[in-house]
Amino acid sequence: MPDPAIQHAALKGLLSLPWPVLRLLSGGGVVYRGGRTLDPRFQFLARQARRTPSLATVTPQEARLASARMSKTLEGRIDPGVAIETLTLQTEAGALDARAYRPADQDAAAAVMVFAHMGGGVVGDLDTSHAFCGILAAVARCPVLSVAYRLSPEDRFPAGLDDVLAAYRWARSNAGRFGAPIGVAAIGGDSMGGNFAAVICQELRRHGEPQPALQLLVYPVVDVASETPSMTTYADAYPTSRALMAWFMGHYLGSEDDPADPRLSPIKATDLSGLAPAVIATAGFDPLVDQGEAYAKRLLQAGTPVTYRCYDALAHGFGAFTSLVPAADTACREIAGLVREALLGRLR
Repeated sequence: MPDPAIQHAALKGLLSLPWPVLRLLSGGGVVYRGGRTLDPRFQFLARQARRTPSLATVTPQEARLASARMSKTLEGRIDPGVAIETLTLQTEAGALDARAYRPADQDAAAAVMVFAHMGGGVVGDLDTSHAFCGILAAVARCPVLSVAYRLSPEDRFPAGLDDVLAAYRWARSNAGRFGAPIGVAAIGGDSMGGNFAAVICQELRRHGEPQPALQLLVYPVVDVASETPSMTTYADAYPTSRALMAWFMGHYLGSEDDPADPRLSPIKATDLSGLAPAVIATAGFDPLVDQGEAYAKRLLQAGTPVTYRCYDALAHGFGAFTSLVPAADTACREIAGLVREALLGRLR
């Protein structure tokens, strides 16, 4: 098995080539679709990915191994001054592995952010969103608690959701352990983790519990019941395609589950009032871009403060590519800056 560090260095060198060269190596031309132009580095990565089997063609176990290898290959350095601690949370859902990120210049008034990683509910671990969690802690100046949750198909919906909700409640009660205000927490996630974050806000409201300080939804899955135009426009996008989304949902949902259940498709909730302020970010070259934007609009219509950004030239999962794609790093730092503003109460 090739050394991930060597693979990373080689890939970084290739992606540092001038854009015209990268496009030539990617088959030539500009990838323009749906009014958007794909970043040449993602264009090159997409071309390389076509040489390997899609995750949608392998077993969940094989997909997890491939995802873990990719995480190691993409892994960059965590921002200086961010301390990392691995711990086990004793929650109402059982023992959960977690990783805490604390910046040296942490704001004592900033709520702890509980974060759920991407992976369609089937793949992923604490390494999947490692780089983004480090950026989030450094720029937002808040402690970040990344949580590992049960995966499908061994543990189908709502097991992973229940784990993240339990971790959120634990963090809310134990925030002082991370130097944050007790009794409050923020919730966030990317892709399927964004689904969990959105659903948890609705679940807390349903149970009469206080809302999080903030909900951070990064290229979130908020509608598994409907087809939007972007599902067709970007059906073959890299690294997340319509076929891969169908594969994820085929493993995540049981035969008795209704895709229109708001706990699966939070955009299907009839009432979105009274939910936490939101920062929502989407990627342009992503089958999910329409639904993320639609959820932002629904929240705004319900009176929820929302800041929405779409990074047109980037692809789904860009948070994992910060060490290789400068535009992805810039986007993640902007998102973390928006979180900082929101935690300061400046979200409008």
